Amino acid sequence: MDRYAVIGNPIGHSKSPQIHRMFGEQTGEAISYEALLAPLDDFAGTLHRFLADGLGVNVTVPFKEQAWALVDRHTPAAERAGAVNTIQRLADGTLLGDNTDGKGLVRDIEHNAGLNLAGLKILLVGAGGAARGVVQPLLAAGPSQLCIVNRTVSKAEELAALFADQGPVSAAGFQWIEEPVDLIINATSASLAGDLPDISPKLIRAGHTWCYDMMYASELTAFNRWAAEQGAARCLDGLGMLVEQAAEAFLLWRGVRPDTVPVLKALR
Repeated sequence: MDRYAVIGNPIGHSKSPQIHRMFGEQTGEAISYEALLAPLDDFAGTLHRFLADGLGVNVTVPFKEQAWALVDRHTPAAERAGAVNTIQRLADGTLLGDNTDGKGLVRDIEHNAGLNLAGLKILLVGAGGAARGVVQPLLAAGPSQLCIVNRTVSKAEELAALFADQGPVSAAGFQWIEEPVDLIINATSASLAGDLPDISPKLIRAGHTWCYDMMYASELTAFNRWAAEQGAARCLDGLGMLVEQAAEAFLLWRGVRPDTVPVLKALR
C-alpha cells in the first residue's frame, strides 16, 4: 500500500487523513495516509524520514516555506509562491513541490459557495506561507483589487511586489484601510489560538461583505464570529478549501481527481 502523510505543528486537529481515506475509497486507489507531528526545529528530519519509503506529503502550518526550500523542483505555482503544501517523491527519488492552496481556495469560493471573484474588492489578511500560496490564483480570478494587509507592512509590500505583474495587488497595514470591501480572507493562523487580526470593522458592509477564514473548526472560528457580529453576508471557514486543495494533491499523486462534494458533505 502506498504511504502518504500530512506534516504540521499542531496536527491533532487535521482532517486530512479522513479526507484522503475517503478519496482512496471513492477512486479505488490503495493508499494509507497519516498525520505526523514535526518538532518545530526538525521539520526536515521528519520529512526525509517519512519519504524514505512514503510517496508524498502534505505540509501545513508552520512549515510551508521550509518545505519550499527542501524540495528539488517546484511547479510554477509553488515557484512563485515561495511556499509548498504538497510534495511528491518522483521515481528517481527527487522531490517535487507544489502549492494547491490557491486552487483549493478559489474553487471553494466560486464552485462550492457560488461567489464569482471577478470584479470584486478583496482584502487578504496576512502575508505568511498561507497567503503566499493563494495570491496568484486569486489574481487570476480577475478581482478589481486585491489588497494584502499585515501587521509587519514590509512583508505585505514584498508579497504585493512579487505578484505585481499578475494583476491589481497592493499592500497596507492592518489599520490603514477602513473602506468596505466585497470579500475578506483571513490567511493568518490567529483563529487556531482563538485570536483576531487587528482589522477595522468598517471593512464589512452589513449584508454585503463575505468573510472567509482559511482555518476551520467545529464551531464558528473567532474571525467568523467577529465577522457575523459585524453583519457579514456570509461567513465561510476553510474546510471546503482543505478538501479542494487535497483533491488537487491527490490528482498530482494518483492521476485522478476525486469528487469533493460527497466528502465535504460527510465532513460537515
